Amino acid sequence: MDIADWRQKIDDLDEQIVVLISKRAEAAAAIGELKRKAALPVYEPNREQQVFDHVRAVNPGPLADAEIQHVYERVVDVMRTLQQRP
Repeated sequence: MDIADWRQKIDDLDEQIVVLISKRAEAAAAIGELKRKAALPVYEPNREQQVFDHVRAVNPGPLADAEIQHVYERVVDVMRTLQQRP
């Protein structure tokens, strides 16, 4: 494969990632609504740590565990912001 082929593959993968992130956001928004109704805090450091532990455990590489966690730290931060929306 040449560069154009690899770039097309990346574009295709990005489209799949966007769909999955959107589905994750729908779930996070639903959880945010439940938290509001139950007067629970949005920020749950123990749950966030569980997410990071999980993604590191299932990480097949080539990203190092610290790198995949860094990606997920940003994802979780965005989802937390989504949960804070009224």
